Amino acid sequence: MTEGQGLRERKKGRTRQALIAAAVRLFAEQGYERTTVAEIAKAADVTTRTFFLHFPAKEDVLFIDAEARVELGLRIVAERAPGAPPTEVLAAAMQAMIDDVEANDLASGIAALRAELVLTEPAILRRMLQLLYDGQARLAEALARAYGGDLDPIDAAALVGSLFGAVNAAAMAALRAGGPPERVRAAMTRAAALALRR
Repeated sequence: MTEGQGLRERKKGRTRQALIAAAVRLFAEQGYERTTVAEIAKAADVTTRTFFLHFPAKEDVLFIDAEARVELGLRIVAERAPGAPPTEVLAAAMQAMIDDVEANDLASGIAALRAELVLTEPAILRRMLQLLYDGQARLAEALARAYGGDLDPIDAAALVGSLFGAVNAAAMAALRAGGPPERVRAAMTRAAALALRR
């Protein structure tokens, strides 16, 4: 990476963070539905066009790290130790994703806002369910591929689905109860262990 490319990437990252901060503040102050993309862009001191270079839609601001988190889980499945059982690999993948949620979404407060908005905004709920389904499907396919004949696609989907469902339900319950980040993380970790019977 050249110095110019590094500078561009840092600038892009700062713009992205400014857009997220502006969106979160405006959603909290005036509500999700009443906040426009133009207002978010203006508050971040960029154009509406710049907003859409970073996010396909307004709701995507609340799911900033979702794709990277799934990629993290997929990488752990791909790099599993020889002979490691599927539940162990899945537990490691989920723990890495939980660590990422804690470092990013819980620390920034975006997870709590998202949990609140999922209950009141259909667009947020739809986007969350779509990302959840897509992430589960990709991880289940990767797990079934990784274990070949030892784990069929239905069993892989059931394992991944039970794990994602348990962790997401526990996170939402802890966030709605107003728990601090440490309590939310503990709830997700406990749910993962219950789902995988570890």
